Amino acid sequence: MSVKSYHRFYALFNRLSGVDREDMKETLVSSFTDGRTTSLREMTQKEYNAMCASLEERTGWKAQLKKKRSLCLKLMQKAGVDTTDWQRINDFCSNPKIAGRVFAQLGVKDLDALQVKLRAIMSKGGLKGTKTREAAPQSQHTEPEPCLKAIPLTVMGEA
Repeated sequence: MSVKSYHRFYALFNRLSGVDREDMKETLVSSFTDGRTTSLREMTQKEYNAMCASLEERTGWKAQLKKKRSLCLKLMQKAGVDTTDWQRINDFCSNPKIAGRVFAQLGVKDLDALQVKLRAIMSKGGLKGTKTREAAPQSQHTEPEPCLKAIPLTVMGEA
């Protein structure tokens, strides 16, 4: 099975600094195919994935993504999103006004934009829908305070 799209490779490759980019690409491909080829098109999916994973580590992209995801999750929690439930995180992020995609599909630039939106939400008091939903059950489940009434005792037979 061959690779259909090379977007991942070129996004990472463009982050590298090198003198001769074409030679660098051929050298990378050759090293991950054990010298079999210098063409991206002739790489297997396994070879391509290994090369891209190596580039992610080399460029620091993976560490940067992890750091930004962690920051966004902390901001979501402060804003009022239940970050212990991935479905809620994905529902929140899928909203077109927030990010328009599930959390795992957000790239570094998307996470930067999400961070700005989360800070704006927090500056306006957080998510109002979450706070009212949490406050409502508490008020419904309160037990009435015990009430003591004094009843005068009369002696029977006196009138």
